[in-house]
Amino acid sequence: MDTKTKLINEARKYLGEFKLSENYLTAGSVSAALITKNGNIYTGICVDLACGIGFCAEHSAISEMLKNRETEIDMLVAISENGILPPCGRCRELMLQLNKNNKETKIIIDENKIVTLGELLPYSWI
Repeated sequence: MDTKTKLINEARKYLGEFKLSENYLTAGSVSAALITKNGNIYTGICVDLACGIGFCAEHSAISEMLKNRETEIDMLVAISENGILPPCGRCRELMLQLNKNNKETKIIIDENKIVTLGELLPYSWI
């Protein structure tokens, strides 16, 4: 199985929205999986809360990676029930600020297309 398929399948394992303390507060509507340059896979889910205090699935997966003292991402995917999603600007910026080499991170943006983080964030300030 190729890396792209492996990451998509890993992210799908954790996909599935569920309610939190109120009906409009949820988690799991987006999941993400990444593989580091060292070959380790980390996953995460989004948390959608009021007041902007939630976080993206990519942030969750990156946090798991950072716990293991890794910063360089080889490939990443985020998915929802509607399919694969490119990372938002905040996630793109986070990846780049963790390690400048992440400009070469392969981002799966749909079933048939992979681009680099540098292509998604061409004019970085770092």
